[in-house]
Amino acid sequence: MVNRIKTLALELGAWEVGFSEIEPAPGYPTLKHAISIVVKLSDSVIDAIDNAPTFTYFHHYRSVNALIDQITLKIGMFLEKNGAQYVCVPASQSHGRAYFGLYSHKLAATKAGLGTIGRNALFLSKKYGARVRLGTILTDMDLSEGFQPMLSESLCTDCMLCVKACPALALSGEAFDPMQPEKKLVDAKSCSEYMKEKFQLIGRGSVCGICIRSCPYKGQN
Repeated sequence: MVNRIKTLALELGAWEVGFSEIEPAPGYPTLKHAISIVVKLSDSVIDAIDNAPTFTYFHHYRSVNALIDQITLKIGMFLEKNGAQYVCVPASQSHGRAYFGLYSHKLAATKAGLGTIGRNALFLSKKYGARVRLGTILTDMDLSEGFQPMLSESLCTDCMLCVKACPALALSGEAFDPMQPEKKLVDAKSCSEYMKEKFQLIGRGSVCGICIRSCPYKGQN
């Protein structure tokens, strides 16, 4: 099943797929395994970001999120046809608490061994760097045959370019600690409020992308 899921995800547009065991999300105690998918963002679109997001980036961001939601839904339906339960974590949606989703895409992908989390609080794909978006499916299907170990060393170069580039001064500069995944690396409220104030004309202040653009780690293809 792991190979069939991976093949389906790649055919649907995913660039990477990983599998992990997780602490269940609130309300879904039986869904203890996760499928992570990675979709790479366009280098040309990201490179055009300077001191502000572009209209093209906003459209690209929404389009990739929509693709991810379609991929995860179709994988989930495939799981259910094969006797499993599933829940798709939306690509971008707060869930109850502001700035928090149903389950952390970054944490699931890190547990799956696909990458680590940098000082920019972004997921850094081992293959593609920070220029990615993530999707997650929670399920009760046994995916243990697809588990890979978490990466033992951070992919973040500790250059602090993201901390210096953040116009909202929202990044603490602290390193991610997998033993304390809840440790605050970014002031999400300050980030959100800055975007809404400064970038209101682009997606009503819902995107920025400067931290992604400033990250020098481009992956190990």
